[in-house]
Amino acid sequence: MALTDIVKEKILKMGSKQKLDPIVKYVNNPSEDIRVTVALALGMIPTYDSGMTLIPLLRDKSALVRATACESVGQIHAKNCEEYVKKLIYEDPDPNVKQIAKRIYDQLKDKVA
Repeated sequence: MALTDIVKEKILKMGSKQKLDPIVKYVNNPSEDIRVTVALALGMIPTYDSGMTLIPLLRDKSALVRATACESVGQIHAKNCEEYVKKLIYEDPDPNVKQIAKRIYDQLKDKVA
């Protein structure tokens, strides 16, 4: 098993156990795979702080990371990310990210807290 796979498995395990702090240190990892996994794990932790940690991933250079972060925002209903998701609808260069952002933004707007 490759080191990246071991780290990804560890991150997902921390997410399933709702352990935010150890996940945060991987947000700026140079590996796109690791950052995607971080976004997935954050989608398992429905807290304000998890939403705040997703914000840099919504601005990531990788379209896959941005798309995954959008999905996680929707999973945890992170209202504190709403404006960042809205910005992706209009400004993201990737059409797939725009489409996902639109769907997630609509979910955030429709759901009453």
